[in-house]
Amino acid sequence: MLPRIGISLLGLAFLALASMNGIVAQEPYDIAIIGGRVIDPETGLDAVRSIGIRGDLIAVVSEEGLDAATVIDARGLVVAPGFIDILASPPRADEGAVFKIFDGVTSVVSMHGGPVGTAEWYEERGRSGSFHHYGTTVGHGPLRVAAGATDPYAAATPSQLDSMIEMARRALTEGAVGIGFGVAYVPGASRLEVLRLFELAAAEGVPCHLHIRHFGPVPPSNSSLDAVEEVIAAAAVTGASAQIVHIGSMVADPADMAAALWMIEGARSRGIDVMADVYPYTAASTGLGTTTFDDGWQQRFGGIDYDDLELVSNGERLTAERFNTFRAQGGAPVVIHYIPEVTIRAALAHPLVMVASDGVIQNGRGHPRGAGTFARVLGKYVRESSVIELPEAIEKMTLMPALRLEASVDGMKRKGRLQRGSDADIVVFDPETVGDRATFADPAQRSVGMRWVLVGGQVVISDGELRDGARPGRPIRHDR
Repeated sequence: MLPRIGISLLGLAFLALASMNGIVAQEPYDIAIIGGRVIDPETGLDAVRSIGIRGDLIAVVSEEGLDAATVIDARGLVVAPGFIDILASPPRADEGAVFKIFDGVTSVVSMHGGPVGTAEWYEERGRSGSFHHYGTTVGHGPLRVAAGATDPYAAATPSQLDSMIEMARRALTEGAVGIGFGVAYVPGASRLEVLRLFELAAAEGVPCHLHIRHFGPVPPSNSSLDAVEEVIAAAAVTGASAQIVHIGSMVADPADMAAALWMIEGARSRGIDVMADVYPYTAASTGLGTTTFDDGWQQRFGGIDYDDLELVSNGERLTAERFNTFRAQGGAPVVIHYIPEVTIRAALAHPLVMVASDGVIQNGRGHPRGAGTFARVLGKYVRESSVIELPEAIEKMTLMPALRLEASVDGMKRKGRLQRGSDADIVVFDPETVGDRATFADPAQRSVGMRWVLVGGQVVISDGELRDGARPGRPIRHDR
């Protein structure tokens, strides 16, 4: 009989040799997604592959079949990274979150506005749990109010601006991923306010996302192109990363859109870090009580009238009398029909414009973008209209937003990709049926075609059905 130590050494030697020759089978994966058309926008992979998942990470992308505790048959389906909605308030209620999940969204980040109390915001989201990953900026508007600059038509005083900078710095320390601006809603905000906050963003390595100061074809000093120039100039002066949010509604005139995209492209080619995003709808939405509807609003919106305004609550088209009534009462949310289809197509097709929704469904009402943005791009603009190709659309929904946040959030380097070591945020959809069903009249309609959705390696939608109890979302926070 061999001594026990001898048996152990022989056994180890045999196992090593067997492993080298492929005799020993690897441990099964937790989840395997087999036989789907895998699209990874970073590497350009677009081929039939299988994906093995362990825990919350992708362990392998293979040309072979894989063994796993749970096997998802993706033959005939597209497998893509989970979509990143870089412009929406992470829903507080399950209702809005479920619409996002059925739209393929696995991460939601509020990039053009957020609270001053960043730590409290993340703590609240963590207590309630989330279907998707979640993050926020600190907002220019809330900073103004917290500093006492409550008049939207007046610039912050020097002392108020100093206070805003300190509060913004603290919010970034607490995890805010950037600085968001709704400059159009505070027309009195000075250029210096924007520049000082851009300067802070550059120093902290976070991006600035802006609802720009002016919109519409009203030259020369308050047109959308003037506002685009302000963003480019602020980025050039400070070195900050900048993004023009929902550019389709900010620069609705087709000729102005062509000029704005040319300006962004020129700035980018000269080392100025500016990009944009768009939602695929020909109407915007905001409150009647905002400065957006100050005198002259019809001209700013390109020559529309009262009946182009639709109440979010019930779909009523307004008259002058009803408009004035709601304005006197402090305002009500409305949908504003004014964006030409050609404008949306031009923005969506541009290589420096990504996809984002700027919407959430609440109490069954809202803009349909809160439920159908990403599936609408896949259905209407990829399959039906061929405005963009499928790999390009997926890049605009996944890798592009991830790249915008990588300098601020190191973990975003694992999102927006399907590679070994990437986060297992994955959508599996049917390219022949995927699409939106939400309408302006009935926005609370789930998108169709999303067969499986995984968030952090956990299945949230299984064969088209919501899985009860899944709350795998994690915070997306600045790494300072």
